[in-house]
Amino acid sequence: QVQLVESGGGLVQPGGSLRLSCAASGTSFRLSDMGWYRQAPGKQRELVAAIIRGDSTNYADSVKGRFTISRENAKNTVALQMNSLKPEDTAVYYCNARFWSGPDYWGQGTQVTVSA
Repeated sequence: QVQLVESGGGLVQPGGSLRLSCAASGTSFRLSDMGWYRQAPGKQRELVAAIIRGDSTNYADSVKGRFTISRENAKNTVALQMNSLKPEDTAVYYCNARFWSGPDYWGQGTQVTVSA
């Protein structure tokens, strides 16, 4: 079974930065797509950023210019560099991944809190 483990969350002041990391285990095959979602209290889970087929990137409009997604293609890992953080970025951030035609896999999430 593929497992995803996130790390790097924490408490940061507005304008600060955090870097989230996600590592997959349980497979020797390369995952096709990897990305990040987030869910704030009382809100639905939303896409933050993703790398599709190891090349194309998608970003939520709310994070463009502030967040950068990257992937080490030789490994099933993905990172999210978050700069200029705002209180509205506060949420649980989840790593997501899948193979070409397989189901989605999810991490357990890491808490990001942006507060003065």
